[in-house]
Amino acid sequence: MIKKNHELSDKRTLNRLGGGIERINKHHQQGKLTARERIILLLDEETFEEIGAFVEHRSSSFGLDHQKIPGDGVVTGFGKIHGRLVYVYAQDFTVLGGSLSETHAAKICRIMDLALKNGAPIIGLNDSGGARIQEGVVSLSGYSEIFFRNTRASGVVPQLSLIMGPCAGGAVYSPALTDFVFMVEDTSYMFVTGPNVVKTVTHEEVSSEDLGGAKTHAERSGVNHFVAGNDVECLKKARTLLTYLPQNAYEDAPKPSVFEFSPEKLERIETVLPSNNGLPYDCRRVLECLVDDHSFFEVQEDYARNIVIGFARMEGRTIGIVANQPAELAGVLDINASRKGARFVRFCDSFNIPLLIIEDVPGFLPGTDQEWNGIITHGAKLLYAFAEATVPRITVITRKAYGGAYCVMNSKSLGADLSFAWPTAEIAVMGAKGAAEIIFRKDILSATDTEKKWKEKEAEYADTFANPYRAAERGIVDDVIFPRETREKLLRGFSMLEKKAENLPLKKHGNIPL
Repeated sequence: MIKKNHELSDKRTLNRLGGGIERINKHHQQGKLTARERIILLLDEETFEEIGAFVEHRSSSFGLDHQKIPGDGVVTGFGKIHGRLVYVYAQDFTVLGGSLSETHAAKICRIMDLALKNGAPIIGLNDSGGARIQEGVVSLSGYSEIFFRNTRASGVVPQLSLIMGPCAGGAVYSPALTDFVFMVEDTSYMFVTGPNVVKTVTHEEVSSEDLGGAKTHAERSGVNHFVAGNDVECLKKARTLLTYLPQNAYEDAPKPSVFEFSPEKLERIETVLPSNNGLPYDCRRVLECLVDDHSFFEVQEDYARNIVIGFARMEGRTIGIVANQPAELAGVLDINASRKGARFVRFCDSFNIPLLIIEDVPGFLPGTDQEWNGIITHGAKLLYAFAEATVPRITVITRKAYGGAYCVMNSKSLGADLSFAWPTAEIAVMGAKGAAEIIFRKDILSATDTEKKWKEKEAEYADTFANPYRAAERGIVDDVIFPRETREKLLRGFSMLEKKAENLPLKKHGNIPL
C-alpha cells in the first residue's frame, strides 16, 4: 500500500508541474501566471477539486507518443467563488503550448456538461496556441464539441471567458459565444488570422497587439468586455462580476443583506443636469445618485461610449442599467451603441435581472457610414431586445427623448412596465429647431426677419411639445417626478414588479435582426 501511495504521490507531483520548471519559469518571465496559479487565485481558498488530472492524449503521430504529460494541457474541475459553486477550466501553455487535442477538448466538455446538469457558471481561462496540428481534424472536431456546448449553455448558466494568453483561429469562437470576455493588457490577444497571414493575404503590416490585443477589442471591435492590467486584476474582476449574477436562469441574483446609500445623493441629483439643455453631462453622475454606494460595475466601458451599460444594486438587489451618455456624441444611438445595448439587455433578460433605462437620446446618428453599414438592422437589435424582454423594466427620461430613438429606448409602448420623466424631459418627434423648420417653413420664409421668426416658432414648438406633460396626459409616461424622488420611485416600482410573470407567444424562437 505504501508503494502504491508513493506512486500516486509521484504522479500528482508530475501533473502539477505541467510542462516542467523551465517552461514555468519562462511563463513567469512573461508576466503570466500558470494555469494552476490562476485557479488558486480565482477560487475561494481550498475549494478546488480537480477532475481528469491523469488524462493523456492518445496520439502517436509526429512524435507525440514521446510527449505525454498528465492532464494534457488543461486543468479542469470545480470549486467555489464567494461560497457558490462554479466550474472552471484553465489551459496550460507550458504543456504543448496549451494546444487543444481530442482529450483536451473532452476534458473541457466534461466540465461544461456538469455545469449544465448542476446549474452553475462556467469559467474558461484561455491560454492556448490553438488546435494541436499533429492531431489534424480530430482537434478541430474537439472545438466543435465545445462550441456546441457553449451554444446550448447560453442563457442557461453564465459563461465567462478570461483570455490570459494567445487565442487564435477557431479558438476565438468559444469566447465569442460566452457572455463576458476578459482580456489582459500586453499578454493576451484574439484574432481569427494572425499578423503573418494578414501580411501574406492583404500585405498589411500589423502587430499582434494592434490586430487583436486587449485595447483593440475593448475600443474598436467590442469583443472584449473587461480589460485588466495583469492576471491578478483579471481574476479579481471575474470574481466581482459573479457577485452580481445568479447561478443559472432559474434563480435570482444573490442579494447582500447589507448595503449603503448616502442620503446627500438625493440632493446632489438635482444639480447634475446643466441649466442649458444643449450642454453635455456624464450620465454616470445620475446613476451614482440612484444606486447603492459604490455598486455600479460598468461593462464595456471603452466601447461605444455614447451608451453606458453595467450592473448595480438597489437595496442590495442586482439590476442591469442601460443609459444614454450625453457626454459622448450627445448620447445618440449608432451601430455600435445599439449592438452593445442589445447584447446586454438580452443577457439580463436571460438571467432574471431587472432593467433600469436612463434615457437622454436626441436620435440616431445620421450619415452615409451609418446607413451603408446597416444602422437600420443594428438599431432594430436593441428594439427587439427590449420588446422581447420579460424581466421588470423601468425607464426614466431625464432630458431628450426624440423620434425613433425614443421608441427604441424601452418606451412604454415597447413594453416598459413603468415610465417616469423628470420635469426637464423633452418627449417629441424631433428637436424644436428642426420641427419648427418643417412645420412653420412658409411662415418663416415669408417673414421680414426670418431669423427672428424662426426663433419665435422654435419657442412655440418647444412650449407645446418639448416637455413631459403631453406624454403624461396621454399616459405615455406614468408620472413626472422630481429627480430627488427617483430612487424611491424605482425601489417601489421594482418591488411591485418582483413577481412579474410574462410569457412570450409559443414558438421555437424569434428571428432577431442579426
